[in-house]
Amino acid sequence: MAITYEWRGDVDNAALNALHADGFGTGGRPPARTDWRERLERHSLGWVCAREDDALIGFVNVVWDGGAHAFILDTVVATHRRAEGIGAALVATAAQEARAAKCEWLHVDFEDRLRPFYFGSCGFKETTAGLIRLR
Repeated sequence: MAITYEWRGDVDNAALNALHADGFGTGGRPPARTDWRERLERHSLGWVCAREDDALIGFVNVVWDGGAHAFILDTVVATHRRAEGIGAALVATAAQEARAAKCEWLHVDFEDRLRPFYFGSCGFKETTAGLIRLR
């Protein structure tokens, strides 16, 4: 089965909420009921959907500042399809499209356990950054 990657692909809220629940876990709670369509249209430069046939198996969101900086958020791959290069292909497509939109920088923030993925598989470079926890 071929996997396709689509920039600004059609997003079904239920399918994306289910993918997030699978990929990030819900702690026993039902999947969130996020209105992804509204969120993406309001805040995103774009997003990449990975599909196998019609099933959504991967997703990454690219938000931006309207200028030179784009930011990777919500990278997720279905648990049964991990370690196959799908996440790296999502990020590569996101980088290509951010470059096409004339962005100069692509940022990412992640948990320490994801260092090998972002630095090794995706090609990000380590930088100095800061963070303030707001909640």
